[in-house]
Amino acid sequence: MISPTSSSSLSRCRSRRGSVLIIVMWTCLGLVALTLYFANSMSSELRAADNRVTEVESRQAVAGGIRYAGYVLANFAANGAVPNLADYKSEALPVGEAQFWLIGRDASQTPTTEPVFGLTDEASKLNLNTATRAMLTELPNMTPDLVEAIIGWRRAANAQTAGGDPAETGGGGDNVYARLDPPRLNKGGPFESVDELRLVDGATLDILLGEDTNRNGALDANEDDGDASAPRDNQDGQLLAGILEYVTVYSRQPNTRADGTRRVNVTNGNGQNRQQLIQLLLSKNIEPQRVATIVNSAFGPATAPGGPGGGPPARPDLTSVAEFMVASQMTAEEFVLIHADITTATGATQQGLINVNTASEAVLACIPGIGLENAATLAAYRVAHPDVLTSFAWLTQVLPPAAIRQAGRYLTDQSYQFTADVAAVGRFGRGYCREKVVFDTRTGTPRIIYHQDLSAYGWALGSQVRQTFKGTNNSS
Repeated sequence: MISPTSSSSLSRCRSRRGSVLIIVMWTCLGLVALTLYFANSMSSELRAADNRVTEVESRQAVAGGIRYAGYVLANFAANGAVPNLADYKSEALPVGEAQFWLIGRDASQTPTTEPVFGLTDEASKLNLNTATRAMLTELPNMTPDLVEAIIGWRRAANAQTAGGDPAETGGGGDNVYARLDPPRLNKGGPFESVDELRLVDGATLDILLGEDTNRNGALDANEDDGDASAPRDNQDGQLLAGILEYVTVYSRQPNTRADGTRRVNVTNGNGQNRQQLIQLLLSKNIEPQRVATIVNSAFGPATAPGGPGGGPPARPDLTSVAEFMVASQMTAEEFVLIHADITTATGATQQGLINVNTASEAVLACIPGIGLENAATLAAYRVAHPDVLTSFAWLTQVLPPAAIRQAGRYLTDQSYQFTADVAAVGRFGRGYCREKVVFDTRTGTPRIIYHQDLSAYGWALGSQVRQTFKGTNNSS
């Protein structure tokens, strides 16, 4: 028989054992919780480290893409030529386990839901530093107030613009900028980048970007869903691009040939101009009799005196290479032989000439002599006759001589600045990044003159590329 004392001792012993069991269980539970916590932290850190690795891979792929673009331009953009897309690759090029794409534009097609890939010709755009007031006014999504602000921003007070319109003066608006928070001064000087437009009074994001908020030239899903997500759009199935799509500050053409010698000036037949042109034509194996016809058609007979009482008056100077082409009555086959060897400018370079072979319909519509009434016709002709785009001699098949003369001072058929908009992803589609560089090829060797990181603008490779990474193991 158990005594009361023994029963009490047994109860106390059981109580102590129960307390120890509870403490042990709580300790084990805490250790398990700590284990799970640190395991989850290690897993998160491992994923974060993997993401950092894929970002490094992507950055290196972008660097590789930039070097590749330089290689393409060095080999296929000689003497003002625009690289043919068939000559190089622009989609999903591998660099290790990463891939890169060159996001471009196609002036021959309307933007779709998928981006176009390739290099972009900067001479296909309107130059902010040389475009006249009338040309800027014709840009899509442009406002009259912004046109005046651009004119005022780029030029010093009472200075005539490079576009040649004496009525276009600028430099005002200091009071407007002084009232801003923080206040600033009106620049009164040339634009150094297109993104400098963000500083100009009246340049809102709606005007600059339109619906294309990621600046990839494609109608992404969020850009065609009304007010469901940013940006606000009209949900009409078409991309309303902002003016950044159509402008540049980099287009500049040298007045030297590929070998570094000066181009032949065809402004008039005075002095050495006539003889240099004759020698140039003969060096291209054009028959002497035909050479004489070309030169006399352009400048008149060499013996024709000018001035009152001395025979026919001297012909007025030609204002552009396009006008020389019309006046000389050269065939397309003849003109393509010398188009990169002639000029009407006396300076070292010509800024802001627009490549009529690559400019979009919207840009063509801004050019005097072409306008909205002829832009679509020119764009359609280029699509139907891609083999003639070796020069702009094809313009004679589309425009009357008077229109070519008017437009000629703004036109070229050569390009020396190109944009490589490089987007890349690492393994499993992670680590997306995007950088834009502008190359200048005037010296023969491509040189980077501008660099910008566009990663923050968001995914720009379209839904098809995104779909290829869906379901990939370990994808995020």
